[in-house]
Amino acid sequence: MTLKLDRLPDRESVKITFTADADLKAALADYAEIYRRTYGQKEGVAELIPFMLDAFMNADPGFRRARKELGGARPSSPAPKPQED
Repeated sequence: MTLKLDRLPDRESVKITFTADADLKAALADYAEIYRRTYGQKEGVAELIPFMLDAFMNADPGFRRARKELGGARPSSPAPKPQED
């Protein structure tokens, strides 16, 4: 069986929280189970979601074009402001 999502790389744990309806929650749980069967490695839904979102956004040519117009990748948090004396 082939999944759109490749086997996840080694990484540090990241916690993510969001609200999903019951159907999406069930689909995500099913995906995690299919992932386990495919790769023989259990990954939780919270570990899979960032890679799913990354794959989705990278596969969206409209998003890539619009993001390039914005100036590329944006930092996940604002850069610290220099301190004034």
